[in-house]
Amino acid sequence: MNRTYTDRCPGVLRPWIADDGAIVRLRLAGGLVTTAALRSLVDIAEEWADGTILLTKRTNLQLRGIEATDGCVPTGLVDAVSAAGLLPSPSHELVRNIMVSPLTGRIGGRADLRQVVAELDAGLQADPLLAGLAGRFLFVLDDGRGDLVDRDLDLGLITVSATHVQVRVGTRAWGDVVPVTRAADALIELARRFVDRRGSGPTAPWHVDELAENGVALLDEPAARDPLTMVASKPPPHGLLPQGDGRTCDHVAVPDGLLTRTIAEPLLGRAGSQIVVTPWRSLLLPDLDTTVLERV
Repeated sequence: MNRTYTDRCPGVLRPWIADDGAIVRLRLAGGLVTTAALRSLVDIAEEWADGTILLTKRTNLQLRGIEATDGCVPTGLVDAVSAAGLLPSPSHELVRNIMVSPLTGRIGGRADLRQVVAELDAGLQADPLLAGLAGRFLFVLDDGRGDLVDRDLDLGLITVSATHVQVRVGTRAWGDVVPVTRAADALIELARRFVDRRGSGPTAPWHVDELAENGVALLDEPAARDPLTMVASKPPPHGLLPQGDGRTCDHVAVPDGLLTRTIAEPLLGRAGSQIVVTPWRSLLLPDLDTTVLERV
């Protein structure tokens, strides 16, 4: 694909101006958001936007209908989002698209990838070079259950055992099998190579698959796909799901992926400290005490 303009994926500091006002997207590493931050965002949506929060298929959150002046949203909105902890890196706010198997570390999967997500997110934000990634650049981390194996991606991995993962480079190429403890570093290095190879300006590729040799161009030596990556699973059912630690996770459907105060308040009232946004436009309320649920 020949690009003729730079990426326009919306962020808080670079909104997209639609007919009904500005659109901003809040990026969540692995779909994770604190309950306190989501509670604040409900207030922000009502004060500054159209009162709804869209759950995107990339496990991010989006606001729209925001009043904009000269292509900018109000400073009050930016300050409120930052105070809620949802703008951790102004310089890198457009380049933190990280998806991970939503139930990783809690139910099923071959390995817990939550630490890999945290290390990858921190590494991306710490590297000035990686601020040059396009806003649509996407990392996809599948913990071996195959719930994200069919997702288009730029870089990612699939877990093949409790201790190792195979790296993915674009939708076609496969890299080495590496220890899970080195997974984040491996992805960050490949992202640096992509930025170096893509060049700059309006014609620069946004995605790994747009390079002349696709993902192979970033690899020292392409690898064969490990048979253990050939897995697939459907999204989990809605409702209460037993976690491996004896606690419970509630998988909650969000109609049309639009979260309003009416929908959010009952969920926030019984959620623990964290909530996970899924790629299926639903929410996970993890780490719930079963005895408390029985009294609800």
